Amino acid sequence: MKTKVFMLAILMMMGAGSLLAQDKTEKFEVKGNCSMCENRIEKAALSVDGVSEAVWDVKTKMIELVLDNSKTDAHKVQMAIAAVGHDTPMHKANSEVYDALPSCCLYDRESNEMNHEGHQH
Repeated sequence: MKTKVFMLAILMMMGAGSLLAQDKTEKFEVKGNCSMCENRIEKAALSVDGVSEAVWDVKTKMIELVLDNSKTDAHKVQMAIAAVGHDTPMHKANSEVYDALPSCCLYDRESNEMNHEGHQH
């Protein structure tokens, strides 16, 4: 009987913990071309504290994230992705970082995109 009560208490605590988590899904475009880009983009997104999942699709150029919005937001993730050379809707990668990407990873950069180089956040 004590074991059943103990197990029930553990299950209730786990349920309460999942209710307190503030996970949400975000989706946005990230410029890139190949599987090397995919690895780099996903690694950069996952390096942001609070991101638990990151999947970038080579064909659609969209990344889908699961993040804890009490720890981070899409803005911080986009900054991390731009820092490794990939343009996002909010941030354009630094030209030096972009130019250092392998040739297969050099995607077309649109000149009318917002440039955040030297911009303080």
